[in-house]
Amino acid sequence: MIVKRHIVLIGLPGSGKSAVGRLVSERLKAGFVDIDAIVERREGRPISMIFAEKGEAAFREMERKEMETALAGEPAVIAPGGGWAAQPGAIDAAKLHALVIYLHTRPETAAQRAAPEGTRPALMGEDPVSRMRLLQKEREEFYRGAHAQVETDKKSPPQVANEVVRLAQSSAGW
Repeated sequence: MIVKRHIVLIGLPGSGKSAVGRLVSERLKAGFVDIDAIVERREGRPISMIFAEKGEAAFREMERKEMETALAGEPAVIAPGGGWAAQPGAIDAAKLHALVIYLHTRPETAAQRAAPEGTRPALMGEDPVSRMRLLQKEREEFYRGAHAQVETDKKSPPQVANEVVRLAQSSAGW
């Protein structure tokens, strides 16, 4: 199958965006773009250090630019960081070029999957489950703006990837 549009995976840290994204890209023979990895490579430091040194606003601007670049390129599976989707207008802009799929995960599951501690700025410090609940509360209304939602709890990355592929194949324009 040739991918004609991007697939953008959104959700909490630990929802499986990167793991599922890689599998989906293999199955659809499309590129995989991990926005956080690109920003880290470009900056030469982990996101937690970018947050500490330059602040969240600077990171969000880098992330926005990388998403614009990815969406302007060849159709691919794109995994932005968990907070990208909560930026005003981000999902609506992506929906013009991509099938946006929300990987829904319970905060407890996301907190378990999002380890190791210290690599994700949004989870540093406090109890990760409480922090994840707060992130979900803040971001849920944005995440629900996706074209489709896939439940990830009690499913392996290959099972979730199968559902994403099915959605992509049944979506208009593929």
